[in-house]
Amino acid sequence: MQFAETGIAGVLLVLPEPHEDERGSFARLQCPDEFAAAGAFFAPVQTSLSRNPGPGTLRGLHYQPDPHGESKLVRAVRGRIFDVAVDLRTGSPTYLKWAGTELSAENAAGLFIPEGVAHGFLTLEPDTDVLYQISPKFAPGHEAGARWDDPAFAIAWPAAPALISERDATYPDWRG
Repeated sequence: MQFAETGIAGVLLVLPEPHEDERGSFARLQCPDEFAAAGAFFAPVQTSLSRNPGPGTLRGLHYQPDPHGESKLVRAVRGRIFDVAVDLRTGSPTYLKWAGTELSAENAAGLFIPEGVAHGFLTLEPDTDVLYQISPKFAPGHEAGARWDDPAFAIAWPAAPALISERDATYPDWRG
C-alpha cells in the first residue's frame, strides 16, 4: 500500500499496489503494521456497507465525539463517490479544513479518517456501494454530525445533493 497526505492532519489517501498476472490482480487493502508505519494506528473491528441506488445521494457529515471516537477506512466497492473529511479537532493545525477525493471501484483507493474528523460522501453514479472499516466498534446513541453545506467548512461539493436525509440536511451551523 501507498499512503498519501491529504492536507488534513492524519487523513490519508490509501492506494493499493496490485500484483497482476494472467488471472487478474490481488492487492492488500488494510494491514495494521503498514498503517502504523504511516503513523496511523488502525485495527478495524467492524465492517459496514452503505448501499446507494441513486446518483447524488449525500450521506454525512458524521462523526462520534469522545469518548466514543471512531477511525474509519472508507472505500467505494461499486460505483463512484466524492468522499470528504472535515477536521473537527480543536487545537488541530487543520481545524475546520476539509479534504475531498474521488473514490471508485475502479481506482480501489481508500480514505483513512481518524477520530475527531467528520466524514461524508456524495454518490457520483447509480448503484454505488461504500465499505467502511471501523475502529473501535460503533457506539449507538453517540452519533453526531455537521451540515454538509455549513459555511464554516465551505466544502466544494461537485454537485448539490439529489437525496439527503432530513437529519443530515438540518444539522445546525457549526459552533465547535
